[in-house]
Amino acid sequence: MNRIRTLRRYLKKIKKLRPQMEELSDHALSDLTRKFRARLSHGEELDALLCEAFAAICEADARVLGKYPYDVQILGGLALHFGFLAQMNTGEGKTLTATMPLYLNALTGKSVILVTTNSYLARRDASEMGEVFEFMGLRVAAGVPENPSVQFTGDEKRLIYAADIVYTTNSALGFDYLLHNLVTTAEERFLRDFYYVVVDEADSVLLDSARMPLIISGAPHVQSNLYELANFFVSSLSKGRDYEQDELRVWLTEEGIARAEDFFQVSNFYGKENFELNRHVALALRAHTLFRKEKEYVVTEKRSDEPKARGGAGKGAWGSESVGKDRPEREVILLDEAQGRAMPGVKLRGGQHQAIEAKEGVLLTNENRSVATITYQNLFQLFPKLSGMSGTIDDAKDEFRAIYGLSVLIIPTNRPLRRIDEKDFYFQTAEEQLDCAMRDVLKIHETGQPVLIVAETIAQTELVSSVLVREKIAHSVLNANNAAWEAKIIAEAGQKHAVTVATSMAGRGTDIKLSEGVSELGGLAVIGLGRMENVRIEMQARGRAGRQGDPGFSRFYVSLSDEVVVKNSEKRFQMTTRRFSRAKLKRIISEAQRLGQERAVSARRQAFDYDYVISRQRGVIYEMRNRLLSGAPFGRKEFFQVANAVILDFLSKEKKPGKAEVKRFLLENVTYQITESPKNYEKLRKKELFAYLFHQVEESFARKAACYQEEAALEEFLRKTMLKTIDDAWVEQVDYLQQLQSAVRGRSTAQKNPVFEYQVEAQHCFEQMKKTVGRELLRGVLL
Repeated sequence: MNRIRTLRRYLKKIKKLRPQMEELSDHALSDLTRKFRARLSHGEELDALLCEAFAAICEADARVLGKYPYDVQILGGLALHFGFLAQMNTGEGKTLTATMPLYLNALTGKSVILVTTNSYLARRDASEMGEVFEFMGLRVAAGVPENPSVQFTGDEKRLIYAADIVYTTNSALGFDYLLHNLVTTAEERFLRDFYYVVVDEADSVLLDSARMPLIISGAPHVQSNLYELANFFVSSLSKGRDYEQDELRVWLTEEGIARAEDFFQVSNFYGKENFELNRHVALALRAHTLFRKEKEYVVTEKRSDEPKARGGAGKGAWGSESVGKDRPEREVILLDEAQGRAMPGVKLRGGQHQAIEAKEGVLLTNENRSVATITYQNLFQLFPKLSGMSGTIDDAKDEFRAIYGLSVLIIPTNRPLRRIDEKDFYFQTAEEQLDCAMRDVLKIHETGQPVLIVAETIAQTELVSSVLVREKIAHSVLNANNAAWEAKIIAEAGQKHAVTVATSMAGRGTDIKLSEGVSELGGLAVIGLGRMENVRIEMQARGRAGRQGDPGFSRFYVSLSDEVVVKNSEKRFQMTTRRFSRAKLKRIISEAQRLGQERAVSARRQAFDYDYVISRQRGVIYEMRNRLLSGAPFGRKEFFQVANAVILDFLSKEKKPGKAEVKRFLLENVTYQITESPKNYEKLRKKELFAYLFHQVEESFARKAACYQEEAALEEFLRKTMLKTIDDAWVEQVDYLQQLQSAVRGRSTAQKNPVFEYQVEAQHCFEQMKKTVGRELLRGVLL
């Protein structure tokens, strides 16, 4: 409350400036942007402009959009500027709220970005709010193309990110960041340094989407023939006897390890020599236990315009080409865990996608090499100023503080909330649950009151739809497949007699306005079918009703058959014929949801911990790349420093290398023209041997340098060679770390902490990578 009182003092000052702003002509109002920027250029602090800038953009909102922000919207804008996560109820106008902090921070001339959940919302908001900013003399751009099949060129992206304010999606921004750091010349770079970002639907972006890292793939690996063999082996295992699992992990028991060693005829299944075998079994085990059809992925008919799998990708379990020839042309399509949307073209990395394909008996696609990766946690921590907004974030305030260092601030509603959130109805079976819910829907529909049915899964939406069809009730079904179409449909869900069936994420970010006469009927009725994965998603569903003081009500119908209960409680609760009391049902279902939420938090934390290691390495590599691209000195001096380190590493062994080893080192790394051999080799000390090797490097370098008439041309050659060497080594490192994550998960069976094991091996691998860079630089320059 103290924070809100502080913001109210700013609000009072902003409101006092309203008459002054109203008296200005359009030209004078828009000219304030130039004056504000001039004041900043003369050393004035940004916060000194806050009240005037907020008052100016509020007046611009009123003139361009016909909407002067409510007091609570101004409070929300202040919270966003000061780096809070603002919880604002659905329908409170978060899009308009964001115009104020975006405008103020854009005055700095630095990068200002608003991130939202899908391309439709990004383009819509850039278009609608862009009119306000352009009126004030700022340029706005949308960072996503209108046609998803068309990709922006590098020049187009440079123009987009040069805009004062950019509206984009979390995935587009993440991939652009990775691509920006893969360019090979300074001219190809298109991003500006990150400065300020506002994350719309912050819980969806920063939490629900945070388990799956963004990964860019490059050239494919040579296809492994172990996927189907490992799948065949895993299919013979029994849970409890051969493996154990929880929501996040699965691991072989001692008996399972013994069976693996017997099946594959190896003596030490977890030995380094069996790394690939271990990895493929771990992938197959995860595919069979942690990835569920219709939940994490679907299997569909392959589109006719797509290329078929080639060569070894279709080999059978025993390497036979003929096994795969008669398989139906099907493919595995991932489902977005946060939004339920199909993600064609997106694949799990590290071989997990191919393991699922082997499980489903479809032709294996190529396992591509991971070139670059980042999690949303680490992406958004790159911004010096980060804020966000949503209607449902207070429930996760502890996680936001732990991961992002952000505090949640609850913004009061503009009008009192009139929605009635009724108590949940609890059922033993799915049949009872659906029957009661649909009877109530039919009763409500008869009155003309609009109904929004929010289902837990896509399968449930189809089941509900079949009931409505049988009852001859016109309705719309939204399965999070087309954001633009969904937004138009969901916006009409408040019409009389409307019946809309949707997943929890469909149409998110779109207000539902009531038509004439609906308020008298009680407003929008939200019927929730199934316990959701967390309380935030349920509150988002309830928040569809009761917009801006409108009437409405919500009620959830839950049962022991709900997905969250099946995943997180004992199976006997679903299979028993014993009748439970309402109190018992409530306890079982609530506990299952709580456990599911804890596991989701743990999974996000684990993803963050895994990526923390690679993020530190990524920071070192990207900084080095940027220095090279920007023309940092890399000439003779720097090259010989690298050569010095390579030779010292070669000589660092306890025992002095033999004459044959020295010759091999020179031939592999320095020169094919060894001008002389050291005399009395056995008597040489390591210091003298170092001098001999370094002299060979100097002679070989002199021959290379003689090919360049100008020193600048030589330095450019050295810089480009170093850049390519770093890139090649980093690709290998990223790809290995992706595979390592799959391999270490099974080590919990040996009482080892998988994250700690990953961190130790990743750091060791990074140290080896740095040595590899040095050796490859010598080869690239001298040989």
